[in-house]
Amino acid sequence: MTSRNLRDSRLRLVRPRPTVTARRAVTNRRTRPAPRPPEGTPPPAELARQARAVLADAVRVARWAAAQRATGSADERERASEDLSLTPDQLRAGWDRARLAGLVELHGDTPRPGWRLNAWDRDDTAVLRGWVALFDAWSLVHPAPADVAPAAVAEVVEAVPQVLSLLQLSAGPVLVPALLDLLQQRVVELREERCEVPYDTQPAPAAPDSTADAPTADAPTSDAPAADVPLSALLDWALEGLAAVGALTLGESHATLTPLGNWAVWVKLEQICVAAQSPAGHIEQSAEEMLRGCARLTPGPARDEYRAWLAARTVSSAVTELLAAARGEDALLRGLAFEALRVVGAPAEAGVRAAAEEPSLRAYALLWLAEYDGADPEDASEVLTREEATWLWVDTAAAVADHGESALLVRHLDSAVQGTVPALLDEVRAVGHPRTVQVLVALAAAHPDPALAKAVRRAAFQVHTGGA
Repeated sequence: MTSRNLRDSRLRLVRPRPTVTARRAVTNRRTRPAPRPPEGTPPPAELARQARAVLADAVRVARWAAAQRATGSADERERASEDLSLTPDQLRAGWDRARLAGLVELHGDTPRPGWRLNAWDRDDTAVLRGWVALFDAWSLVHPAPADVAPAAVAEVVEAVPQVLSLLQLSAGPVLVPALLDLLQQRVVELREERCEVPYDTQPAPAAPDSTADAPTADAPTSDAPAADVPLSALLDWALEGLAAVGALTLGESHATLTPLGNWAVWVKLEQICVAAQSPAGHIEQSAEEMLRGCARLTPGPARDEYRAWLAARTVSSAVTELLAAARGEDALLRGLAFEALRVVGAPAEAGVRAAAEEPSLRAYALLWLAEYDGADPEDASEVLTREEATWLWVDTAAAVADHGESALLVRHLDSAVQGTVPALLDEVRAVGHPRTVQVLVALAAAHPDPALAKAVRRAAFQVHTGGA
């Protein structure tokens, strides 16, 4: 039995500040210099080339699905296999990878290209972030053996970062027996931290406990004894899963990180994210490029840039262009577009009121209108329904996951309107945001609490597979 119950994991109820959270995702990086990658790490352009190679089939499937507006029917899958020269299994794998990497998003039954797909050929940072999202979701890409208890699988997933750290520190091939020894040690530590039975001890039968948690739909009625867990088989599964996403290569009884995998582990260890450099001037650029350039500025200088950009255009064309940028797939730009519209003021009211009828813009538009009508920005979120607030929380989390640091994504939990983690996960699953899976996977990878990370990872799996 674990040392604490996830149902008692309460969030601090604070005023949601989604725009501030998203901006901090990028501005906080300016307070310290970025650490340099280990010697021998390929430049970003070469890493991006390798990431494009790993995701080549996923990109082809995503572009085909978006162009055909496919709904996933059997006829469409057969046609896609023929058009792309992929087997049904390859097609299914490409589709799963495209969704997990943020290359495609489902709006109802209609796939739309994600912002990363639109930037795939020109933005190395978008490519690397898409690959890292796939790297974080390796256990979804390569499902665990069906006959292994979910609790045992969760322990291995939780222990894999230590295995990757050993591979990264070794800077070369590591024998599988050494990795297995480390995995066994880490599982023992995890059980000791949770006050569970040690790994090498056979537990005695316990009397039924009426206060224990009821089993969930996707968990067994009792965890398999630790001594019965086939760790060697689970290590093979984990290494195969990481190899499937291009993080490592497997040899005869050894494993080696690829340059991509080595870089990704370093990024996780340093808790930094690669971000594109902002251009120096924005007046002559499109709204989207202007907003990207302003993303790393603090609010005051950003407003000055917005005013300069607006002064060079008619109000109607500027509002139209900003709303078009807000409709894109990059959630950070969505929030920044409405910050720029706040600078426009009254002339933007009609366009913003019309945008409130669009699901992806509704929460932002309602906040804008509340502040325009005189509400304090600290209290403006009260105009949102619970569902709208949850949708905005997921959208903002997507912005942080795409552009921010993992620690900020963890702190973003505090802005949720729900009082507990299980309530938040239930409502996040129900709200139907197209980035839900990616957000939950990123949060599970970033959060230091093993019990919470496990619950978030399970929720991501349920959304990915269409479960309740």
